[in-house]
Amino acid sequence: MVSEAPPFWWTKPDWRARALWPISRLYGLIAGRRMRSGRRAQVPVPVICVGNFTVGGAGKTPTAIAIARAAKARGLKPGFLSRGYGGSLDVTTVVDPHHHRARAVGDEPLLLAREALTVISRKRIKGALKLVEEGADLIIMDDGFQSARLAFDYALVVIDTRRGIGNGHLVPGGPVRAPLDEQMRQASALLAIGDGTAADRLIRQAARAGKAIHPATLVTVGAGDLAGQAVMAWSGIADNEKFFRTVRETGAQLQITRSFPDHHFLAEDEVAELLEQAAELGCGLVTTAKDSVRLGGGHGRSEELQEKSRVIEVEIRFDDPKGPDAIIDAAIANARQRKLQRPAGAKP
Repeated sequence: MVSEAPPFWWTKPDWRARALWPISRLYGLIAGRRMRSGRRAQVPVPVICVGNFTVGGAGKTPTAIAIARAAKARGLKPGFLSRGYGGSLDVTTVVDPHHHRARAVGDEPLLLAREALTVISRKRIKGALKLVEEGADLIIMDDGFQSARLAFDYALVVIDTRRGIGNGHLVPGGPVRAPLDEQMRQASALLAIGDGTAADRLIRQAARAGKAIHPATLVTVGAGDLAGQAVMAWSGIADNEKFFRTVRETGAQLQITRSFPDHHFLAEDEVAELLEQAAELGCGLVTTAKDSVRLGGGHGRSEELQEKSRVIEVEIRFDDPKGPDAIIDAAIANARQRKLQRPAGAKP
């Protein structure tokens, strides 16, 4: 998780990254072998995997939602598959956004469940089969690109063009999850979010490899009335600075920021401190959708903080409006080919 990761992961490689290189190399060998030779189970519907090259957030969840909305617009029934990171449930579960709490199913699955059928499962094949059982005719995996557990028909790798892949080193010397050559080989396309230059080399590499490149932008929705307002921004996501930058871009007057680790559940004293600090400064509170859903059903003054914190909603906008449909079409075509190539008698 980026917010808990060493800051040197996101700067030019230094002595710490070099000192950890032997461990990173071993990690890379294991991760690369798993991606290359893992036995992937298959399901009878198309599977789109939305992943990223590195540890931490790059915009996977809003990207998955954008694809699901495009699928619904053409009459499909998409279903999200998530591990339910941060939640306590360890059984395959259909997420009910009106019943479940983030502490049980995780914050991201709750957001996804507001959009479409969502299943959490520690075992991806069980989760995928549950989605099929529930009627999904297209599965969208939120993460899992490196897991090598489930066969996918299209892998869309999301990259933040302002952060890129940090220092480029593998875990633990850097944020990269597996050798880039293997990740690039298995990627179907890149979704390049933003107008930065940190990912230019990687984008050129993907283009030379014949991968599709989908430029996109992360945009705020319905936040225009924040312009000129004094606010206190707080968040516990993978890249808090990205959120604070988004707040500034709305035109709000950002008085103070508070950062917490990714997926962090606020303690009672942290909740009270945020409320009291905002009151002392005489400013409003703003946060992310992920942070807001984690407050639901919390202790102490959690519901008060949830009510008083304005959620800044964000969406992924493809530069080419037909981009999501092109991804869905490719996944459907690849799934059809996968079924034809499956050996007779093989399990779905």
